[in-house]
Amino acid sequence: MLATSGVAVAFAAWYLTWRATGDAAGPAAIGYLAMPLAAAVSSHAVLALLSTRRLDPVARRFWRLLLCALGGVCLGYAVLAAEAFRDVSRLPTMPIATTVLVAAGVGTAMWAVARVPLGVRTGAERGRQWLDRAIAFLGCGAVLLHFVVAPLIEAPPGRRSAQSILLVVLACLLAVGGITKVSYLVGGPVDRVALRLIGSMGLIGGVVAVVLTTGGDNGAVPAQAVVMPLAGVLATVAVRRQWASTGALAGPARTWLPHLAITAVDVPLLAVLTGPLTWSGRVAVVAAVLVTALVAVRQYLAFRDNARLLREKRASEERLRHELTHDALTGLANRGLFRESLAAALAAGEATVLLVDLDDFKAINDSLGHAVGDQLLIATAGALCTAVGDDGLPVRLGGDEFAVLLSGPAPLADAVARRILDGFAGPMSAHDLLVHASIGIATAGAGTPPDRLLREADIAMCAAKQRGKANFVRYHDGMEPPVLTHARLGGELRRALDAGEFQVLYQPIMALDRFQVIGVEALVRWQHPTRGLVSPAEFIPAAEGTGLIVPLGRFVLREVCRQTAAWLAEYGPDALQKAAPNVSVRQLRDPDFVADVRSALADSGLSADRLVLELTESAVLRGTQVSHTLHELHAMGIRLALDDFGTGESSLSLLRSFPASIVKLDKSFVDGIELDEPGTPAAEARQAVARAVIQLAGALGLDTVAEGIENEQQADRLRRLGYTLGQGYHLARPMPADDLGRLLAAQRLPAAAAA
Repeated sequence: MLATSGVAVAFAAWYLTWRATGDAAGPAAIGYLAMPLAAAVSSHAVLALLSTRRLDPVARRFWRLLLCALGGVCLGYAVLAAEAFRDVSRLPTMPIATTVLVAAGVGTAMWAVARVPLGVRTGAERGRQWLDRAIAFLGCGAVLLHFVVAPLIEAPPGRRSAQSILLVVLACLLAVGGITKVSYLVGGPVDRVALRLIGSMGLIGGVVAVVLTTGGDNGAVPAQAVVMPLAGVLATVAVRRQWASTGALAGPARTWLPHLAITAVDVPLLAVLTGPLTWSGRVAVVAAVLVTALVAVRQYLAFRDNARLLREKRASEERLRHELTHDALTGLANRGLFRESLAAALAAGEATVLLVDLDDFKAINDSLGHAVGDQLLIATAGALCTAVGDDGLPVRLGGDEFAVLLSGPAPLADAVARRILDGFAGPMSAHDLLVHASIGIATAGAGTPPDRLLREADIAMCAAKQRGKANFVRYHDGMEPPVLTHARLGGELRRALDAGEFQVLYQPIMALDRFQVIGVEALVRWQHPTRGLVSPAEFIPAAEGTGLIVPLGRFVLREVCRQTAAWLAEYGPDALQKAAPNVSVRQLRDPDFVADVRSALADSGLSADRLVLELTESAVLRGTQVSHTLHELHAMGIRLALDDFGTGESSLSLLRSFPASIVKLDKSFVDGIELDEPGTPAAEARQAVARAVIQLAGALGLDTVAEGIENEQQADRLRRLGYTLGQGYHLARPMPADDLGRLLAAQRLPAAAAA
C-alpha cells in the first residue's frame, strides 16, 4: 500500500513540476511509467495474498483471475511506456499490443467479478435480482455513456483513438458491472468491500476519458501520470481488505441501487432537454424509457410478493389463533375459547353447559398405553361432534373431560345428552374399545358468573358417576352436599390407606354336610376414626371412582396371602383349602396386577392353588386386556371364582370363554328357596335356577358355592339340590383373623382326636 501510494504521489508531484517547468522535469514519457509501476506493485500484493493466506476456493479463483488481469494491464502499459521513450519528442500512439493486453486484462477482471457467487438459490430470487441489476446497469451506463464515452468519441482525433475509446468502454463496463454486482453481495469468500474497490477501478477509465477530452493536446500526460496509478492504489487496498476478511456475512443485500439508478438516468435526460438532441441524447432517452419500464415490472413483482406475504401472514395469524383456541389432539375448542364463549353466552342470556367425562379412562390409558388413549380421545371428539351437530359448541377441557356449550332452550340439553350417550353405545376407535361417559348438566340465566355454572355442572357430573355412570344428571338445588360428602370421602381414602385404618375380615366358606371351614372370603372394612365403621357400599364406589381401589386391593391381596400362609403354618395344610379376596375391574386393568399377585405369593410363601380370586360377571366382560390377565393368572395355578353367578346377561357363555374353577350362586336365588309351597312361581323358579347351576357346574367340572344362606332350611334345601359348599350369616359371619384362627383351632381338635 505504501509503494502504490508512493508511486501515485511521486508521479502526481512530477506532473505538477513538468507542467510548471516543461522539459526541465524531463520528457513527458516519464509520466507513462506510472501505470506499469503501480500495476506491478499491486500484482505483487495479489501474489503475496495467494502465497501466504489460506483462501476459500472461490476467493482463490477470483484473486488468481485478478492477478492475470493486473499482469495484462502492467505489460500493456509497459509496452506503451517503451513506445513513449522510443521517441520522446512527441506523445506516443497506443500500440496494438497495448490495446490487446489491457483489453484482455480488463476483460479478465470483468470475468472475475462476474464469477463471484451471490448465494441466490431460487429462480424467483434470481429473476428479481437480474431485473434490479438491469435497472442499475442501464441507469449508470446511461450516465457514463452521455458524459464520458460520447464526449470521448466526439473529441478531435488528436485527443482520442479507437484504442482509447475501446479501453474506456471496457473500463466503464467493469465499473457498472462491479457496482451492480457488489450491491447484492452479502459477504462470503470474497470480501464485499474488496470487490467494491475492484469495481471502482473501472471508474478510473471514466476519469481518464474526461481528462483526455478536456486536457487539450497533452491530456494524455495527466491521465497516465496522475489518474491511472490510482487504479493500483485501489487494487492494493482491496488486497488489504481481503487479507483481513473473516468471510462472515455482512448483512442483507442492498436494495437502494435500482432507485439510485432511476435518479442517475434522469441526469443525462435533463441534459438532453437543455441542449440539442444528439445521438447520445437519444440513447439516454431510450435508456430512461427502458429503466421506467423495468421499474414498473419490478414494482409489479414487488406488489405480487407483498400480496403473497400478506396472505401468508393472515393465514399464519389464523393458524396461530386456531392453535391458541383449539385442542391440538382432537381439534375441538379448548378451555380458553370455551370460557370466552360461555361468558359471551351468559352476557346475552340463558346458557347450558354439559360436562362429559369418560368412565374408567385412566385404566385404559394405563393398561393399553397413551397412544391408544389418544386414539380414544380423538374418537370421542368425533362422536361428540356428531352428537352435538349445530346445537352447540363441543370442547375438550383437558384429559378425558369434555364439555358442550348450548345457547338454546334448556330442554334441548336432555336430547343432546341422550345423543351423546347413544354415540358411546358401540365400540370406539380402531381398538374397538367399549367406553361410557357420565354427563352433568347445568343451566343458568343472564348475569350468572361462568365459574358458578361450571361448578354446578361438575357437581351434576359427579352425581351421575355416583349413580352408576353411563348416564346424565341435571343439577338442582340441594345436590351439592351429598356430592361433596362423596368427594371428601374419596379424599380421605388415601389418608386411611396410609394410616392403616382398613382391616380384612374373613367369612368362612363351609362344607354343608359337616359345617367345617373349607375356605374363606376376604372382605375389607374401614374403621374411620370419627365416623366409625364405614359401609363398603359407601367407600368401595369412591375407591373405584378415584382409582384407589388398586392400592386398596393390593393391600387386601397381600394381607390375605400373609394371613392364610400363617394359618396353614400354625394349623396344618388341611386347616384351609382356599382364601378368596375380591378383585375389581380396575385392578384387572392395572398392568402391574399380575406382578402384584406373584409378589404377594412369593413374599408370603403361599401356594398359588390356595388362592382364589373372586370376580363379578361385569368385571369379566371388560375386553381382551382383562381376558388376557385372567388367562395368565389361571396359568399360574390360581383359581378364579365367578361371583354373583346368574345375575348377568351372559352367564352361560362366560363359562365357555372364562377360565373359571368355581361359580358362586347369587344370594338372590337362595332367598326363599326353602319355601315349599306348590304353585308358588317364585320359589319354583329359584329352585330351578339353583338346580340348573349345580348341574351345569357338575357337567363342566366346576365347584359351586351357595351364597347368602340365612337359615337351616335353606342349607338343607341346597344340600338336597346337590350343593356341598355354602356361606352366609347362618353358617358364620365375617370375623377378624384372630376369631377365625380360634375357629380353625376348634375344628382341628376333633380331627386330632379322631386320628
